[in-house]
Amino acid sequence: MAIPRIVIVGGGAGGLALATRLGHTLGKKKRAEIVLLDRNATHVWKPLLHELATGVLNSSMDEVDYRGHSSAHYYRYQRGSLNGLDREQKVIHLAPIEDEDGVEVLPARQLTYDYLVLSLGSVSNDFGTKGVAEHCHFIDSPQQAKAFQRDMINTFLRYTDPKLRQNTQLTIGIVGGGATGVELSAELLDASRLLNAYGVTAVDHQTISVHLIEAAPRLLPGLSERISQTVQQELESMGVTVHVGTAIQEAQEYQLVTGDGEVIETDLNVWAAGIKAPPFLTELGLSTNKRNQINVKQTLQSVDDPHIFAMGDCACCPQGDDATVPPRAQAAHQQAKLLAKNLERCLTKKPLQDFIYHDHGSLVSLARYDAVGNLMRSSASRGLFLEGWLARQAYASLYRMHQLSIHGAPKTGLAWLVDKLNRYLKPRMKLH
Repeated sequence: MAIPRIVIVGGGAGGLALATRLGHTLGKKKRAEIVLLDRNATHVWKPLLHELATGVLNSSMDEVDYRGHSSAHYYRYQRGSLNGLDREQKVIHLAPIEDEDGVEVLPARQLTYDYLVLSLGSVSNDFGTKGVAEHCHFIDSPQQAKAFQRDMINTFLRYTDPKLRQNTQLTIGIVGGGATGVELSAELLDASRLLNAYGVTAVDHQTISVHLIEAAPRLLPGLSERISQTVQQELESMGVTVHVGTAIQEAQEYQLVTGDGEVIETDLNVWAAGIKAPPFLTELGLSTNKRNQINVKQTLQSVDDPHIFAMGDCACCPQGDDATVPPRAQAAHQQAKLLAKNLERCLTKKPLQDFIYHDHGSLVSLARYDAVGNLMRSSASRGLFLEGWLARQAYASLYRMHQLSIHGAPKTGLAWLVDKLNRYLKPRMKLH
């Protein structure tokens, strides 16, 4: 008799952690076949994409190869993209795989499942704003982050020749004052200092201008007002020009136009305002909300099909009265932990447990300069406010916790040691 097959679509923070857990609890003992499907060959932790975009993070050092990881953790990896679902036959349809030149490497395929987990993350929401798709970078994937880094370095290089300059200052416009926009702003200032120090460009800290634009009345609207005020003060002290209560009505090649008609001249534009689940999720025949998220029960099962689960940013999971789980990395990790138990309960015909989100606090990195946030939050407490060196250490520990969930303690310890050594052996940023 064939063992049941659990297919996880999406190898992000939650999907990879889930595949690792299920590999050890079910795959190793041959109680189920665990298959992880992702369109990429490697995994990069999404909260680090702003560092990859500025070259501070070297993806070749920090990415996880799915094939190598799967062989060590008792699951099977398949490369591919989901483009269809047949719930009656319990089959997912996979799009053809093409190389960089558009040549087909693998044809369209089908993959059967007994239980399906959708963990496809989120993408930026441009809200239909004119010109954004054509004239703004997005930082939703490693490929987009690397594309921005290439464009950033080329723009910095152009400023070495005054004849090629668009403005008197190299100006970068970032739309969206959430965590990605805030962290990218600080990293860009640090990147300009490093590129100047390495002799890549004549641009220095005084020659770069970063505009951070947020439509809400304050930065980081999802976090506490104290964190928001502290972050804005820190960014402004670094030289970032912060615009709050400012909506963008149009993006053009070298400028952003606000709702009030103000024109901000720019050399590079980044859109980091709002998120939504990938649009194709609305075409699978499952109930979704206005942000394309799959509607699930608190057990993380789709409201339409008990054999389909969704987690992370692509799931709309109820949490109390008129509340839903926020799209955050810590939520995805918590859901992976519960879902591993619930899928095991499915196999043993036991009742499933409800997911209850625990907010452990939030931390925002301001490059090498600082970090701000709070920890140990609860329904009865606002938590412990942190900034400075202690907050930086706490922020760094978040990535180590992610590594711990997918690698285990020995390999995470070795990775920490390698990172420490590379601080002395390699440049602080990737220069190509």
